[in-house]
Amino acid sequence: MAKQEDMLPVEEWTEVQVSFWLRTIGVKEQYIKRITEEEVTGAVLLELTEDFLRKEIEMKSGPALLILKKRDSLLKQRSKVKEKPQSIEKGSKKHKQVPEVPKDKTPPKQSLSVLTTKRDCKPRPFDKEGIDSTYVKHNVLQPESGVFDLISPCHEYKSFTIAASLDRMRLQAKFAKEVIKFGSGCMNIRSNGTIHFGVMDSRDDAGYVHGEIIGFPVPEKDMYVDALDYIERSCSSSHSEHMRQCIRPPRFIEVLDMVSAEKRYVVEVDIVPSISIVRKKMYSVRLPNFKESNNKIDYEKDTFYRRVGSKTEPVSDQLDFFERVEDRDALRDEAEHCRYLSTPGICQDLGRKLTMLVTNGKKFIEKEKWYILVANKFRPDDLRSIDFLLNLNIFCVFDFDPDSKGSGLCSKYIQHHAANMHFMQNYKIQRGMPLDQFVSHLHLFEQTSWIFCNGRKDYEGNENPCDEMTWIKTKMTLLRESVSLICKQILPKGTFLVLFLLTSPVEKPLLHTFFEFFTDMEGHDDIICISESEENYQKWQSFAEGSCGTETVNRFSVVGMKISHVDATLQQIQPVTSRATKHLPIFVKGQCLLETREEERMYSLEIISMDHCNETTDDFIKSNKDTIEREFYHGGRVTWLNFWLAEKGYVGEVIQRDAYREISEILTDTLKWSVDPFPVKSINIYHHPGSGGSTVARQIMWNNRKDLRCAIVKPSYSAAIVTEHAVQLREYEEKDPQKCLPVLLLIEDCGKEYLDDLRNEFENAMNTKKIKRGQCFILLSCRRSHNPEKMCKDLPLNNVSVTHKLSPEEKIKFAGKRQKLEEQYNIEFILTFVLMSVEFKHQKIVEYVENFVTHLLQDIDRQHVVTRLIHYVALLNTYVHNSFISQSHWEALMTLPLHMYRFRQHTFEESLSEPAKLVLVHLKDDKTHIESLRIIHPLVAKEILQQLLGDQKLQSCLAMNLLREDVLFEHRFGREEYVKFLRALFMRRCRISKGDEYDSFFSPLIEHVCANETPATAIELLTQAYQRFNKDAFFAQQLARLNYTHEKFEEAKHWAEIAAKQMPSNSYILDTKGQVYRKWFHAKFKVIEKVAKTAENTADAVETALRAIDCFKECENAAISDREDMNNSGFFATVEVGCSLLKLIFSLHIFSNKAQGHSECMKYLLTEYIPEELRKPWEPFHCQLKKLQMTLHESLEWISEDLGYFQTDIGADEAETIESPEIISHPLKWLVKKSTEYGKYFCEASTSTALKQSQSNPVTLTPFMKRLIIYRLGGGHLTTIFSIMTDPKEKHPSKVLENIISLYPSNPQTARLEQMDLVNYIAVHIAFSCMSTQSPKVAALKDLQTLSQQFPTDKRKCLPSALFLLTLLFWPEENDTDKENKYDIVQSAVECLQKSYWTKMKDVPTRKRRIYTHFFLSNGSGWSKIVHKSKVEAITKILSVSEKRMKWFRGEAWKMPEIAHLLKTVSGWTEDGVIYLTGPKQKKFCIPPLNIASVPYSNENITFYLGFTFRGPVAYNITVKE
Repeated sequence: MAKQEDMLPVEEWTEVQVSFWLRTIGVKEQYIKRITEEEVTGAVLLELTEDFLRKEIEMKSGPALLILKKRDSLLKQRSKVKEKPQSIEKGSKKHKQVPEVPKDKTPPKQSLSVLTTKRDCKPRPFDKEGIDSTYVKHNVLQPESGVFDLISPCHEYKSFTIAASLDRMRLQAKFAKEVIKFGSGCMNIRSNGTIHFGVMDSRDDAGYVHGEIIGFPVPEKDMYVDALDYIERSCSSSHSEHMRQCIRPPRFIEVLDMVSAEKRYVVEVDIVPSISIVRKKMYSVRLPNFKESNNKIDYEKDTFYRRVGSKTEPVSDQLDFFERVEDRDALRDEAEHCRYLSTPGICQDLGRKLTMLVTNGKKFIEKEKWYILVANKFRPDDLRSIDFLLNLNIFCVFDFDPDSKGSGLCSKYIQHHAANMHFMQNYKIQRGMPLDQFVSHLHLFEQTSWIFCNGRKDYEGNENPCDEMTWIKTKMTLLRESVSLICKQILPKGTFLVLFLLTSPVEKPLLHTFFEFFTDMEGHDDIICISESEENYQKWQSFAEGSCGTETVNRFSVVGMKISHVDATLQQIQPVTSRATKHLPIFVKGQCLLETREEERMYSLEIISMDHCNETTDDFIKSNKDTIEREFYHGGRVTWLNFWLAEKGYVGEVIQRDAYREISEILTDTLKWSVDPFPVKSINIYHHPGSGGSTVARQIMWNNRKDLRCAIVKPSYSAAIVTEHAVQLREYEEKDPQKCLPVLLLIEDCGKEYLDDLRNEFENAMNTKKIKRGQCFILLSCRRSHNPEKMCKDLPLNNVSVTHKLSPEEKIKFAGKRQKLEEQYNIEFILTFVLMSVEFKHQKIVEYVENFVTHLLQDIDRQHVVTRLIHYVALLNTYVHNSFISQSHWEALMTLPLHMYRFRQHTFEESLSEPAKLVLVHLKDDKTHIESLRIIHPLVAKEILQQLLGDQKLQSCLAMNLLREDVLFEHRFGREEYVKFLRALFMRRCRISKGDEYDSFFSPLIEHVCANETPATAIELLTQAYQRFNKDAFFAQQLARLNYTHEKFEEAKHWAEIAAKQMPSNSYILDTKGQVYRKWFHAKFKVIEKVAKTAENTADAVETALRAIDCFKECENAAISDREDMNNSGFFATVEVGCSLLKLIFSLHIFSNKAQGHSECMKYLLTEYIPEELRKPWEPFHCQLKKLQMTLHESLEWISEDLGYFQTDIGADEAETIESPEIISHPLKWLVKKSTEYGKYFCEASTSTALKQSQSNPVTLTPFMKRLIIYRLGGGHLTTIFSIMTDPKEKHPSKVLENIISLYPSNPQTARLEQMDLVNYIAVHIAFSCMSTQSPKVAALKDLQTLSQQFPTDKRKCLPSALFLLTLLFWPEENDTDKENKYDIVQSAVECLQKSYWTKMKDVPTRKRRIYTHFFLSNGSGWSKIVHKSKVEAITKILSVSEKRMKWFRGEAWKMPEIAHLLKTVSGWTEDGVIYLTGPKQKKFCIPPLNIASVPYSNENITFYLGFTFRGPVAYNITVKE
C-alpha cells in the first residue's frame, strides 16, 4: 500500500476547481459564473468576505453565508484529515463522503480533491465482444466475490496505481503475476472470473472505499497484452495452451472523470475455464517476480492455486483437492448445460413503454410540450424515419454529428422546418443582458435552435470537430453553461422532455451531456433514451448507472427498437397527422401550399390557413372535443379548434354577436374601396373586459381565412418585424406584388402608439415597393374599454363595441345555447357563459361567488396554501388586466415533492380544491407554452376577493403578504411576467385612453387602500413594495407623491431625495422633487393666506418656493439633455410656482398697504434696492428673487417656442407617462393666461391706464414697461399673438392687436428693436392682416419685408420664430419680378429652420411630436397670400364631430370645394420619393410631405397645398397630375 499524503491544498486550487467545489455545495450557476469572471482561485477563496460576495458578486445573503460556512467547514475537515487519516471499512455499503488523498493514487491536478459522493455501479458485461463500456471515476463496484454458480464470475480488485508507473519489465512482471495467479485459481476451481486493475482493493487505501473505481493512465496497451507471454514461461507447454484458451486478452475500459481531461483506464482480464478444456486437469504455475538485487525476473516454485472466498490462495491439501476434480468437472458441465438451455427472456412491450414515457401516461403527446433532442450520427436508413420529429415542438437539438447540416439529421429536418444554426458558445448570456432579450436574440421558441456541439464541417468559420479529450478540455464548460441556462432559467421543470437518440457508437461528450442534464434537471423524470443497438446502449448504460442506478436507467430507456418502429409508434399518438399540409388563398381565387418552414420564418405572426386544424387526428377529436368545448364556456380563451369543431359539426356552433355582423359589413365595404389612396385600413373593436370581444375578433379571422390572408400579430414584436413578415405573407407565392390579396391582421390589447407605428411601417413598405393604391393591409384592433359605446361614437365608421349588455336577438341566442349546454354539463363547468347570458349582472355574480366561497371554506383552513394562492390571484385579477400566476409559481409555493414531478400536472390538479377548479382557468403562453392560472372573469375575481376577505376587507394586508412571498418573487420561471404584474399592482395608474374606467393619480389598489383604510396604510404598503423591488427609484418617486398628496411633506422630501439620488438625470423624478416643494409651498401659503403677511411669517414659504424653482430648473436641464424624450413639465412648473411666489410677495403688508407699493415691489425685484423690512428676514433669498423675472421670462419663451413647433393640445394618449402626473392639457391657453399674469406683476399700472399714458405721453413708459404691457395683452410671444385670433373668450381681437401695435415705436425702422421685439411686432401685423387686411393700422407687406432685414445676416443667429416669419414674408407671388431672390431668402431660412427643428425633435418619434402648421398658402396676393389654419378648419365645423374626423382622417376634407377655392395649388414633382417645388431656377427646393405615405412611389408630376411650419413649408394633399 502506498503511503498516505496530503490532499491538494485549497490555496492551490484554480478557478475551475473553485467552480466545481461551488457546484458540489449547491451554489446557483449564475453566481458561479460571476465568481469565475472575478478570477476567484483557491487563494482568493480563503480571503472571501460576505461584503465582497454581496457587493461585487451581487449575491443574496443566504448563498453568501453558505459559501463562507462550507469553506470554513472544509478547512476544519482538512486539518483533521492531516492529523488522523480516515479509514474506510472494506466492502462497506455506506459510501461516505471522503477526500482523495494517496500520493501514489493522486488524480491529475485538474481534478478536485473535494468531498465526493460514491455511487454503486455494475461491472462490464462478462466475456462479451463488441460492447464499448465505460466506468465513472469514484463509482463503486460490488465487493470482491468468491465462487457462486461457476458461471457468474468471481471478482478480484487491484489498485495497480504504483505498478502502472513502473518501467515495462517491472510492470509486465507484476501484471502477469496477478493475472496468472488469479487465472489458475479460477481454472482449478472451474469458475468464471474477472480480475480488475485500477479498482481499490484494500481497507488500507485511505481516502477510498473498497471497489472504488480510480483507473490509471495506459500509455501503451500492448505492454499489458504482451505481459501474458509469461504464461508460457510460468507453466508446462500443455498447460500453457489451456491457459491461453481460458485467459482472455486484457480489456481496457475507459474511466470518465467529470473534472479531468486525463485518460484513465481500468484493465480487466476475464477467465473462462470451459469444461471441454479443463476436464480432469489441474494447473500449477510458477509466478514471475522482479528481483531488484539483480534486475532480473525470477520465478517462484511451482504452486497450485484456488479461489477461497474473495481471495486466491495456494492449495494446502493437494490430495483432497485432486480427488474432487471430477466433482468440480461435473458441476461445471451442469452449469454450462443449464446456461444454454435456460428459457429465453420474456419480450418487453417496447411500444407501450415508449408511449407511456413520451406521453406521461396520457393517450396523446401533449401539443404544448417542448422537446430537447440529443443526437449523434444518423444512419441513412434512419433518416427516412424521422416524421415523428416533424410534429414535435423541438426547442433545441444538441447535435454531435459535424456532418449533420450537410448529410445528417439537420439536413433532413430543415427541409420541413426553419431552424437556426448555433454553437454552444451562443448560449453564453452576456452580463447584464435581460433573459427575455437573450431569448429574443436567439429566436428561441420561434424556430428550433440547432446546436452543433462538436464542430460543423460545412461551416466556413473556425468550428472544426475535435477528438474526445480535446472536446472535454475546450468545450465541456460551454456544454455545462448551455444546459444550465436552458434547464434553470429558460424552460421550467415539467414543460420539456429530453430525448437521447443513440443511433451510432456513444462517445464521451454525449455521456457528459447526460450527466449535465441529469444534474440540472435534478433527476431523470423527463429524460428518455432510445437506442436500437444493444452495443451503443451498453456504454451509455454503464455511465448512466453511475448517476441514477441500473433500475432507473432501464426504466427510462427503450432499447432494441428500430428507429422506423419508433417513428410509426409515436405517429400513432401524435394529435396531428404527419406531414400535414396548409394552404393559403391566392389573388386569382385558387390556393397555394404554405410550407411549414416558410411559416416559421414569419415568426411574429400566427397564420390562419384555409385548412387550419384539418390535420387533427380523429382519435384526438373523439377523446378531447368535450373538454375543449367545456374549457371555452368555462371562461378559457377561444381556440381555433373551437371554431373548427363547430364548423365540422362535432360540437354546437359558437354564437355570433351583433358586433360580428357589424364588423363583417365594415370589412365588406372596405374591400369594395379598391381605389382607396391608403394601403392600410383600421377597424377597431372596443370591448368590456370579459365580454367576448376577442372571440368576435377571432370569429372574423376564422370566417375570412379562405378569402383573405389572415394572421394574428404575436405580442412583444416590433412594428418593423411584424411589417416585414406581413409583407412576406402578402406576397407569398404570388406572381405580381401589385396583385395580391389583402392581409387581415388581428392586433390584441395594443396601444395607439403601436398601431400608429404599424400603419407607418406598412405605408413606408408599400411606398418603397411602389405598390399602387388599394387595400393591402387591414388592421383589426381589439382593445378593452370600460366605455366601448363612447369610443364608437367618436369614429362610427371604423369602431365597433362589444359590451356585457345583450340585444334582444342575442338574448334569444344565449338562452338557447345555455339550455343546450346545461343538458350536457353541470352549471359550474360553464360558469362564464352562464354569467354572460345574464349580462354579468352584479347580483348574479354575488350569488354564484357566494356559493363558491362557501364551498371553498367548508373544508379548508383559511391559511391553506391553495386559499392563499386564490387570494393572490384574485387580487391581481381585480386590479391588473390580463394578469395571471404561472403554474410553476403555484407549484413552488405549494412545495410539490420532487418524486412527484413526473406526474406534476396530475399532482397539482389533485392539490386544488373542487371550488378552486371551478373558478380557475388554465392558460398557456402562446410562445413558451408555460401554463398559468387566472380567475374566469375579472368581475368574479373582484367578488371573490371581497367575500374571501370577509367583513374587514383589508386588502392592504393581503397585498403585504403577497409582497413578502419570497418564493413567488424569486422563482426563476415566468419571473418577468410575475414581476411585471406585481409592479403594475402598485404602480400602474388608470387611464381612460387605455380602456380603464377613469383616470387615477395612483394605482387603483393604492387608491382603494387610501379611501377604505388609511393613507398611512397605503404609504406603509408602498414602502414595502419599494423594499421588495430592490429600492427602485420609481417606487421612491411614488412614495414622494403619495406623501405630498396627504401633506406629509418631510416624508415626501425624504423619498424624493432618495429617488433623485438614484436617478439624478431623470427629468420626471426631478420634477417630482420639485412638486414636493411646490405642494409644500402652497400648503404654507394657505396657512398665512388670511393673515397680515410680514417678512418674518413668509420667509419659510419663500424659501420653499425658491427650492421648488431650483428643482424645476434641474428638471429643465435634464429634459433638454435627454435625447429620447421631451418632458416639458419643469418649464410649466417653474412659471406656476414663480407666479404664485409673486402673488405672495406682492401681497406683503409693506407692499399692499402703500399707494406706490406695487412700484416699490417691482423696484425690489428688478433693481438693487432692498426695503429695510425685508433686508434681514429675507437675507438668504435676495439674490434669487432678483433673478425671478428673468427665470420666468426664459421659461415662458421656451414654452412659446416649443408650442410654435408642435401641436398645442396634448391628447390622452400622450398623457400616459407614469412618472409625471402634472401635465398641462391645453398648453396654449395656459401660456396666454400665464403671460398675462406675468405681465401684470411687472407692470405698474392697469392695461387701460398704461395705454392712455402711452398715447398721451409715450416717453414716460420705458421699453421694459412697454414690453410687460405687451405681455399682459398677449403679445409677448409669436404663439400667443396668433392665438388672439382664435380665442373664443376674446370679443374684440382686432382691438387687442391694435393696442399692442400702439405700444411699439411709430417708426420701428429707426428704433432698432431687439430681435424678439421685432419678431413680435411683425407677428402682430400678420395676425392683424388675417383679421382685417383693409385696416390702416396694418403695415404694408413690403414695409415688413424691409424691416425684417434687421434680423441678423447670419441666419444661424436668427431665432426660429424669425426664420419662420421670413418664409411667410418672402414667399414669392405669381407676379413678382424678383422671385429668385425671394426663393433664395426663403431657402436659406428653411435650411436653418430644418437644423433647429431636428435639434428640437431629438430622437423622439415623429408621431409623438407632430409639427404644427400655422398658415397655408392662399390664392390671394399681398397679405391675402396666406391664410391662418383656423380659417381652413372652420370650413368643416358645420359637420358632426365623427364626420369631420373621418373626412380629415381619410383626406377627403382637402377635396371639399370651399377648401379648394381658398387654398393655392402649387406644382412640383417627385424624384425617388422626394418632393420638389416647381419655380426656383438656381437651386432645387425640397418640400417635406406632412404624410410620407401620400408621396407617389414613382417619379411623377404633382400638385399640392403648402403649409407653413417651424420646420419650413410642408406639402398637403399631394395629387399626381393627370
